[in-house]
Amino acid sequence: MKAEDVQQITVLGAGQMGHQIAMLCALGGFETVIQDVQELALSKAESKLNAIMDRWVTKGKLSDDQKEAAFQRLRFTTSFEDAVRNTDFVIEAVVEKLEVKREVFAKLEQLAPEHTIFATNSSTIVNSLIASETNRAEKVVNMHFFFPPLVMDCVEVVMSDQTSKETAQLTMEICKRINRTAVLLKKEISGFIANRILGALQKEAVYLYEQGIADYKDIDIICCKALNHPIGPFELMDLSGIDVGYYVMEQRYKETGDPEDKPFACIEEKVKQGHLGRKTGKGWYNYETDGVKL
Repeated sequence: MKAEDVQQITVLGAGQMGHQIAMLCALGGFETVIQDVQELALSKAESKLNAIMDRWVTKGKLSDDQKEAAFQRLRFTTSFEDAVRNTDFVIEAVVEKLEVKREVFAKLEQLAPEHTIFATNSSTIVNSLIASETNRAEKVVNMHFFFPPLVMDCVEVVMSDQTSKETAQLTMEICKRINRTAVLLKKEISGFIANRILGALQKEAVYLYEQGIADYKDIDIICCKALNHPIGPFELMDLSGIDVGYYVMEQRYKETGDPEDKPFACIEEKVKQGHLGRKTGKGWYNYETDGVKL
């Protein structure tokens, strides 16, 4: 199967990653289904996408006809079975918890066609830990988009020892069709490339903060002014979602058992408080508006 043979792509999860990944697929010409168990999540996703595409039209990045055509290719549903029974390619974008992803893939194995490729958008979990729930490990791959997917031009495509070359090549072709630069990693490692490098930076930043060396705002300023980063590590945590980073650290700690990988106390406290960053209006910083404007 090649990219031109893919008629339908299904995205599971309408959260901050899923709905934007789905729009990329629709803009790329694929019939796209976005599924979520919550009707409210789907309605919010549709509203957000309309607002983003309207801004793109206003800025001249997209024509009205292109916007309308993309939405005609995009369908929203709460039915898992309806979303996957005729699909050729699935991109899972549910919560960053291994047990949840394994449940989703076990269900996919039962309901999706035999030829369907299963991709996970996990930001840290290698696909072999999920593929064991299926009978098609050769058709399972990591397809890691970056937040926000409609802006960030990069996808990490990661093969396990069992992922076939054909699956990897098809995934790379789809990335090209949706106008995203893909990088193929032929060997698994937790966190892949970007998040391992970013994680090391964030770990040091939080350590300096917890040790009282500097305030988080000052650390962000130094990273922006001295290192020329577009935003600092704490502001980036707010942008990505503090809960997402927490789940990543929690999963890494489960895998390694290394106390160095255990989530920081200040991160855990913010998750318990529900202060998750821009999406909740408060994280390390306070925000007047909900979400991120693209």
